[in-house]
Amino acid sequence: MAESFASGSARPEASVALDTVTVRYFAAAAEAAGREEEQLDCVATVGDLRDALVERYGPAMARVVANGSFLVDGVVSRAPSTPLAGTVDVLPPFAGG
Repeated sequence: MAESFASGSARPEASVALDTVTVRYFAAAAEAAGREEEQLDCVATVGDLRDALVERYGPAMARVVANGSFLVDGVVSRAPSTPLAGTVDVLPPFAGG
């Protein structure tokens, strides 16, 4: 979780963790995570997030992220090098055409 210090703190660099993102889960992703939203630290890219989610939630989440996509501040991405910022939606693969 992000840690906050009052202004004038001896450690102003620790006031907000820059790599904390809000992750929102939808449909099968929410089922795999057992929640609809959480905040994660130390995830700077889509690849970092994908790895963290598979490690945390196992095979069910691995299936979701293998074929799903990530909505990073409103832009769909599957590229592991995409930097994260703010909010990321984990979207399962959608059926249909």
